[in-house]
Amino acid sequence: MGRFSFPMAQGRAEALGEVHARPFALVGKSRVIFQLAFLTEGGAVVDHAVLAELARARGVATPGRDAAHFSMAWGQGTLRWERHTEFSTYFWDAPAPAKFGEPLDTHPFGDQFSAPGNMISGIRLEVRTDSADTQAALERFDPTSLCLSEVKDGQALIATDFRQDGDGLTRILVVDKGMTDAGRGAVVQRLLDIETYRTLAAMGLSLARSLSPEMRRIEDGLTKITQQMKTGARENADKMLADITVLAAELEAAAALSLYRFGASRAYYNIVVERIASLNETGQPGYETIGAFLEKRLAPAMRTCQSIEERQANLSRKLSRATSLLRSWIDVELEQQNSTLLSSMDRRAKLQLRLQQTVEGLSVAAISYYIVGLFGYLVKPLDALNLPVSAGAMKAMFVPVAILFTWLVVRSIRKKHDREGAEGS
Repeated sequence: MGRFSFPMAQGRAEALGEVHARPFALVGKSRVIFQLAFLTEGGAVVDHAVLAELARARGVATPGRDAAHFSMAWGQGTLRWERHTEFSTYFWDAPAPAKFGEPLDTHPFGDQFSAPGNMISGIRLEVRTDSADTQAALERFDPTSLCLSEVKDGQALIATDFRQDGDGLTRILVVDKGMTDAGRGAVVQRLLDIETYRTLAAMGLSLARSLSPEMRRIEDGLTKITQQMKTGARENADKMLADITVLAAELEAAAALSLYRFGASRAYYNIVVERIASLNETGQPGYETIGAFLEKRLAPAMRTCQSIEERQANLSRKLSRATSLLRSWIDVELEQQNSTLLSSMDRRAKLQLRLQQTVEGLSVAAISYYIVGLFGYLVKPLDALNLPVSAGAMKAMFVPVAILFTWLVVRSIRKKHDREGAEGS
């Protein structure tokens, strides 16, 4: 790159390429578009295998395993594939049939197509020029949920009832009033994103509903335990602590299960809100806009998920406080038991000291007795020498010496043991 071939910062290429990661497809006039979104529970391997099989069937080189998007010609249109965090989308466009909603003879999602996972959303979107057939197309929607609005300063009219046709696809009509190919592509992509992401966002609602009874049961269990604590049943503190620990474990398991799903639902809902805002809809008399329709139906679902999250957080704090209180009771009981045990040990130590002193005294007497006996055997032969002092007298005079010597030795040994004990502690 000449003079500007400097060392690149790590991640620069990825950061620059991110703004081009999902370009709008250029959409011509009078087109029908199918987009299917599948949850990729099997992971990227299954998704890549499905895409590779489609590519081989068309004689096209298969994409790399790390590819995030891929496109290839299919009939009179283009099949586009994109990988997302937990789902992948398959987008195909073709010339629109003569009338809105008419079936197509060929498309890539026939018997030869093997889904990479469970389908989360399916969309059939038709772009048609403004004509007398527009009113007839509108009559095919359910009037009770029909959303109708203008976008791009009146360059297009969009209509949908968010209901599925016989193939399970959500029908969307875009009436072109003079948009460019890029303009059509931008409107189409936003509408596809709204339908896909609003479905993904609503997935958290079923989980929230399933968790609600479990949350209620844990709340009732906590209420029962706190009422027992209120009466001062401290003798049952161990049992109550065991019960509240079980409740806390169940709550944390439910919170861990819902953590990703609720976080993803919030992210998807924010994308829906952003896409709706970018449409800049202008309402038509007697009809709701897509934004107003989804606000009334999707926002309560998101608030339900948020409510469950808040209940989990509040309940976790309450369980933590109750656990701390019970542990305080148990710690007080343990301290009292330890104090009683230490007092008992202190009394036993004093008794042991008195016993030791008594034993030491007896030991001095017994050892002195044996020493004096040995001394008697030693001096007994001296009587044959007719010394002025008899052996019995010498033995008697040695008694105090033996006792003093023995006492000093025992006392020295005891002091040595005391010093060793003090140094060890």
